[in-house]
Amino acid sequence: METIALFGGSFDPPHIGHKAIVEALDKLNYIDKVIVMPTFLNPFKSSSHASSELRIEWLRKIFHPFHNIIVDNYEVKQNRAVTSLETVSYLRERYSKIYLVIGADNLRSLEKWNNFEQLNSLVTFIVASRDNIEIEERFIYLKIDENISSSQLREQMDSSKLPKECAVEIEKYYKDINEQ
Repeated sequence: METIALFGGSFDPPHIGHKAIVEALDKLNYIDKVIVMPTFLNPFKSSSHASSELRIEWLRKIFHPFHNIIVDNYEVKQNRAVTSLETVSYLRERYSKIYLVIGADNLRSLEKWNNFEQLNSLVTFIVASRDNIEIEERFIYLKIDENISSSQLREQMDSSKLPKECAVEIEKYYKDINEQ
């Protein structure tokens, strides 16, 4: 059985920071595959801006050239908010070891996640750098030089921060919804 890195999120919109994380994970020799898992609805949010189907479409375009990266629609197919523990339990049926990838901005609320202790016993956390947040030594540190967030992009769209594979589509979509 294979070892995977699970990188979940809203990806609303996907940006070059997300792509940089996946590319860095793909270079780690102890990971066989990277699973990119868009949420139907983030358990900490009340809505998404782009539909889950559209976000999956964009992610598949972005990561299509990579043979060890899978965009998995498990959470979207549940048609509800799905906890990380539920997703990890689903993936443990097929993979022997799971690294769970989070951004450093999630560290302050990590222990408040649903069934954190159980989740923590099932995965090894990889934490991607962000906003100069200090990352404890108990986590695997993943240095990422892109400092951008989806919420920043929704407020101030900048196509240079979007993956070139679908930058035009993403920029047009968010500009259109902001004008409504």
